[in-house]
Amino acid sequence: METAEILKKVRKIEIKARGLSVNVFAGQYHSAFKGRGMAFSEVREYQYGDDVRDIDWNVTARFHRPYVKVFEEERELTVMLLIDVSGSLDFGTQSQMKRDMVTEIAATIAFSAIQNNDKIGVVFFSDHIEKYIPPKKGRKHILYIIREMLDFHPESKRTNIEGALQFLTSVVKHRCTAFVLSDFYDQKDFLHPLQICNRKHDVVAVQVYDRFAKSLPDVGLMRVVDAETGYEQYIDTSSKRLRRAHEQYWNRMQQHLRETMNKSNVDMVSISTGDDFVKHLLLLFKKRS
Repeated sequence: METAEILKKVRKIEIKARGLSVNVFAGQYHSAFKGRGMAFSEVREYQYGDDVRDIDWNVTARFHRPYVKVFEEERELTVMLLIDVSGSLDFGTQSQMKRDMVTEIAATIAFSAIQNNDKIGVVFFSDHIEKYIPPKKGRKHILYIIREMLDFHPESKRTNIEGALQFLTSVVKHRCTAFVLSDFYDQKDFLHPLQICNRKHDVVAVQVYDRFAKSLPDVGLMRVVDAETGYEQYIDTSSKRLRRAHEQYWNRMQQHLRETMNKSNVDMVSISTGDDFVKHLLLLFKKRS
């Protein structure tokens, strides 16, 4: 992709993502993703109804009347985006490819985060860690991340979610909020590393899929290629039995994915490339508020 074209796309995504983060997600994001805890702010005189456990006995003794400590939320967060860059994301039969939607969602989350003065970091992963961008603040940093998402060329087309989760657990030392953006096409079970990762961090899963992954169209003979392995075959989509088997397979995979998230206490949202991702993210944020 030419530099001018990349910059044009970056600007387009920035305008949309910033608008959403300021006008739609600002309050929801703040309440959905909490800070690291409570920090001491000041002392004031005791008022009826205050918790006696908050009394500052040193100040109380000095002024001969009760004073309490006032605490406020430590708002600053570190937000990590774990972005799947495997071959299966380069697919889409609706208005955009899965990779395009992942980029827009990631940009919206990033701009929402900097509105709250949070740091943003990124892990690009396939079946290994393709690139790690350490957390930083600021618009310039986010624009760099968006450019990378638009023009990044992974070494591998396969997927290993377990490896990405293990990397996050070992590299990011302090608790963070981590968004895993993927279609979750991974034959390997990642329940255990997800549970470990979510005990240390606050993990949120964002699944992006295409509707044809859920139900095949009746268009006769179709050539299909596995984007990650290169395996190619022809299928007869006019067969009701084939279409029914395909949908049953999708439902089993989704059920297994939901069970994995539930067992790990991880919130998940599933978004089709034909959907408006805004309403899905809003529902996710409200659920966590």
